[in-house]
Amino acid sequence: MRRIERDEIVSVSFELNGKRAAGTAQPRTLLSDFLRQTLGATGTHVGCEHGVCGCCTVMIDGVACRSCLTLAVQVEGRRVETVESLAGDEDRLNALQRAFNKHHALQCGFCTPGILMSFTDYLGRNPKPSEDEVREVLGGHICRCTGYAGLVAAVLDAAREMRGETEPEGEPHAA
Repeated sequence: MRRIERDEIVSVSFELNGKRAAGTAQPRTLLSDFLRQTLGATGTHVGCEHGVCGCCTVMIDGVACRSCLTLAVQVEGRRVETVESLAGDEDRLNALQRAFNKHHALQCGFCTPGILMSFTDYLGRNPKPSEDEVREVLGGHICRCTGYAGLVAAVLDAAREMRGETEPEGEPHAA
């Protein structure tokens, strides 16, 4: 295996939201920067650049990952999904996005892409989360606007919809 020098420019190619994506980068280029600056996938936000805030969360091979802690060269030949992948055909919102809208879990929206990606992964593995489990996953995200109540309600509501269930009796409807 050839050693790549620090300032060398290398080709990076992977699947992004179901389509082939390619560009060049230095080996030290973060995936978050590569997505935004090279590929124009600006839905992935960059907050702390230390993996703490969760704004930059994407899915790599179906697993939620912090793109600010991942080098672009590490996704060579892999599958990356960003928030842009969530809306379906004709840009119809998915269940999680609709629930965020319904429960006013968006506020300024800066943290929203990362939270949506984390819960896309999580609900795929745990379709019936408890409120405590939702709050535990949210612990990996910093949101300065919502107070988290709307986020929790939205995730639980989306999980119910994804399971094909209706709202439980006695639960108030969002205004």
